[in-house]
Amino acid sequence: MPKERDISLVTPLAEVLTPRQAAQLAELGVTNVGRLVAHLPMRHERLEAESVIENLKAGAIGTARGEVTAVRPVRSGRGGRLEAVLMDETGRLDVVWFNGLYLVERVRPGVRLRVTGKVQTRGPQTQMINPKIEVLNPIKDEPVEKDGRWRPVYPASEEINSAAIEKIVAKILPGALALIEDHLPEAFRKERDLPSLAEAYRMQHAPLTEHETKVSRRRLAYDEFLLLQLGVAMKRAQLRERSRAPALGISDEVDKRIRARFPYTLTKGQDAVVKEIAADLSTWIPTNRLVQGDVGSGKTVVALYAMLMSAASGHQSALLAPTELLAEQHFANITRMLEGSRVKVELLTGGTPDKERERIVGGLASGAIDIVIGTHAILTEDVQFKSLAVAIIDEQHRFGVSQRATLRTSASDERMTPHVLVMTATPIPRSLAMTLFGDLDISVIEGLPPGRTPIVTKVVSSHDRRAAYAELRERVERGEQGYVVVPAIEPGKAGEQQLVDVGTVQRALEDIYLPGKRVATLHGQLKRDTREAAMERFRLGKIDVVVATTVIEVGVDVANATIMIVEQADRFGLAQLHQLRGRVGRGAKSSACYLIADPTTEGGEARLSVMERSTDGFELAEKDLEIRGMGELFGTKQAGMAPFKVAEPVRDRELLNLARRDAAAWIKASATLNKPEELLLRKRLMKAHGKFLGLGDVG
Repeated sequence: MPKERDISLVTPLAEVLTPRQAAQLAELGVTNVGRLVAHLPMRHERLEAESVIENLKAGAIGTARGEVTAVRPVRSGRGGRLEAVLMDETGRLDVVWFNGLYLVERVRPGVRLRVTGKVQTRGPQTQMINPKIEVLNPIKDEPVEKDGRWRPVYPASEEINSAAIEKIVAKILPGALALIEDHLPEAFRKERDLPSLAEAYRMQHAPLTEHETKVSRRRLAYDEFLLLQLGVAMKRAQLRERSRAPALGISDEVDKRIRARFPYTLTKGQDAVVKEIAADLSTWIPTNRLVQGDVGSGKTVVALYAMLMSAASGHQSALLAPTELLAEQHFANITRMLEGSRVKVELLTGGTPDKERERIVGGLASGAIDIVIGTHAILTEDVQFKSLAVAIIDEQHRFGVSQRATLRTSASDERMTPHVLVMTATPIPRSLAMTLFGDLDISVIEGLPPGRTPIVTKVVSSHDRRAAYAELRERVERGEQGYVVVPAIEPGKAGEQQLVDVGTVQRALEDIYLPGKRVATLHGQLKRDTREAAMERFRLGKIDVVVATTVIEVGVDVANATIMIVEQADRFGLAQLHQLRGRVGRGAKSSACYLIADPTTEGGEARLSVMERSTDGFELAEKDLEIRGMGELFGTKQAGMAPFKVAEPVRDRELLNLARRDAAAWIKASATLNKPEELLLRKRLMKAHGKFLGLGDVG
């Protein structure tokens, strides 16, 4: 083991801990001293000062220790309970854990425990209900907690618990704190009332007061926001200063011809966004705009306007969708609107045959193709454009900045970059949009096209599911159509299709029970031709009910579809449920959405409850973020971007705004952070977000 002065933040824990401890922490991704310091507590608990059992006061939170002298598991009801007697030299404490039979291996006669909980009296006996426990070392005395303190509770595992991690951190922390350099100047910190970085970590791991836990969290959350916002501002400055996009012309005549292609007059909300986009595209400054709109708000029409501006100016455009089905839907809708025009549109996906792909790639390189619609297949190295002026990415949250950069560099002229529009039908809270898409200007399409009817949403348990299917049958008998959505279908044996939860599809098909009616299944494993044929037959009314996975989440537009049943709805997020529900209510007929679920968590119940009472996508998105958190909501879909460890965009909105303002001012004064005093800040920015933001070429 090296001497403390030889330890650095990159010193492997194997050199300062026992092999067993180092291996246990490595399972948690904690492999060196720096990562141990960065392994922050999930929360802090108040650990009360200890007293002997005799001095515990009824009605107060107390902490005491003693030896377990008797244990009785009681197996009754749903969860049962575990009863134990704890003794010290002054008296007896009765302890009960409801639903606590899992503790039976830890709480045994002869074991020494420290317990913390609310003290009660039951007759002559002193009692605690569901106290927190710590198993004490049977060989040596653990120190008595003479003074109350705030105790860190760490992310742990079956191999190593929070208490063990706390002891390891306490051993390593003093030497490690002296090694932490701060990337923020002292005057800058004081102006914003932020502690030093080393002090913030000390306050998190060994807080003296509850106030310290809050102060330190604020500093660490600010750092997370600032680093991302600095990277975003740096990338934005680089794009605006070093790149040029084709300036597209727009005249009254061109505007009139484009609008004539649309199936309806633009709504006020659509028209406002179209004008913002037209103003963007008419300049040499590359556009970088996020277009948000609720389900059915008409984003495809707005996208088409931009693409036709490009075609009218003699340039090309690309529309990138996350799935083949959505790309196919866009292709079908856009070719329908452009029927009879001279604009050449092609579809390019992973399922495009090689010979067809070769023809399309050649047409993009020669300029013979005006618009290409497709999936990630557009991002491959062999796809080059003669003059790509507009790149549109649909369902933005499924891609990310790095993949937008790939489209930017696919133009044959490296000096030019296309204007980029990114669209989402998943409404994103502004706080989150500023965080994830801070390099974008934001437009919101307000309102829905005329003719849409409200959707009645009902949550029903699996025991009451027959009512949902009864209404489905009634509607189909009236000549209407419907969807039944199941969680996922995967390839089964011998090419069969089966559900992850085996039997759900079959059960849904049995519940539908529509003799003489036409029922089809639709999922991502089907070949493109099969999917297209099924959806076309559904549009034409030749299929009454589609049993589908979430491949119908976006892009499917059938006005006669008036009912949707979602099986196991608690397995879906709010945004996804809202997207699915948006497949109905697209015409003048009243529509219904049944969410069949038996939620087992508070989060699941909360999601379904808000779905039942609200159809506002932005309200739902805010709730989804609150319920599930940013990391789970976006996961790995954000193209490599890790979720924040400390910061929470909704809770910390003011802090996010502060970091955003500070980052903008900082990059305005120092675009590449190359001043000597900024090099550490730059280094940490590059480590955190350089790859994600494509910042390797900056400076």
